[in-house]
Amino acid sequence: MHRLAEYEAIKKLSSTKHYPIDRLCKYLNVTRSAYYRWGKYPKSNNELRNERLSTEIQRIHHQHPDMGYRRIRDELDGHKGIHVNDKRVLRICRKYDIKSNIKWKPKSCTRGDRNPDHIAKNYLHREFHAEKPNEKWLTDVSEFKYYNGIEVHKVYLSAILDLYDRRIVSFKISDHNDNPLVMDTFDEAVRQEPDAHPLVHSDRGFQYTSAQFYTRLKKHHMKQSMSRVAHCIDNGPMEGFWGILKREMYYKQRFNDRSSLITAIANYIDYYNNQRLQRKLHVMTPMKYHEQYTKAA
Repeated sequence: MHRLAEYEAIKKLSSTKHYPIDRLCKYLNVTRSAYYRWGKYPKSNNELRNERLSTEIQRIHHQHPDMGYRRIRDELDGHKGIHVNDKRVLRICRKYDIKSNIKWKPKSCTRGDRNPDHIAKNYLHREFHAEKPNEKWLTDVSEFKYYNGIEVHKVYLSAILDLYDRRIVSFKISDHNDNPLVMDTFDEAVRQEPDAHPLVHSDRGFQYTSAQFYTRLKKHHMKQSMSRVAHCIDNGPMEGFWGILKREMYYKQRFNDRSSLITAIANYIDYYNNQRLQRKLHVMTPMKYHEQYTKAA
C-alpha cells in the first residue's frame, strides 16, 4: 500500500471507527510524526512517487556508482519496469547529490609500422551504422596497468566490436602487444561467427598493416578498412568502448596483481554484452538486440 493510501486509511478509520491512531500507525508501519505532518501538510501523489523513485535511484547508485542520471533512468525502465523521464531522474539525483564517479583518462597504445606490408583505404567513412549483425566489425588494442609494489606491469586487450549491436564479438588479453594477440582475437571471432564476411575496420597499428592479418582477411572473404593517420574518430565506436570500459571499471580501482585485472576485464565485457543497457539499442543490451534480429530473420 502506498504511503498516501495508508495516511488516508488511518484518517478514515480513526474518524469513523474511532480506532487509536497510534495503533493504526504501528500496524501500518507508519510513524505518528509522519502521519501528523501529513495531516498538516499532505503530500501530493507526485511527491510520494518521487520519494519512492528516490529510494530506487539511491539503490541503483549504490550498486552502480558509475551510472549517471540517463543510465539510471534506463535501468529503472529496462530492468525495474519503472517508466519515468530523464528530467525527473535528474531532479532527484540533484536533490540527493547523486553523481557518476567515473572519470576520463584518454590513452592509446597504438604503434604504427614504419614499413607496413599493407595499407587499406578508409572504406568505413565514419558510417557507424549497420543494417545487420556481422556487416561491419571494428577492432583495436588498448593497454591496462597493474602494480606489484612500485613495479608497473601492463597487459593488452584486443577486441572486435560489431557495429550493428555494439556487442564484443571476441577479445583476447596478453602481456605483449604483438601480432599473435591480434591474430588470436580474429581467429576467435571467426570461430564465433564462421559465416561472417564483414568489413573489418582498424587503425594503422603494425598488427593490422601486417601481411599476416591481411592474409587472414582475404582467406575469410573480408574487406579491410583503415582509419586515416591521426584521425581517431575514424574508429570512434571502438574508442568509445575503451572509454566506457575504463571509466566504469578500470579507473575505479587499483589492481595489484595480473589475475584480478584480467578477471575484472572479462567480467566487465560479460556485463557489457549481457546486462548494460544502451539507448542506441532502444534500451536493450547488445546481446538482447542481437537476439532480436536473429529471431526476426
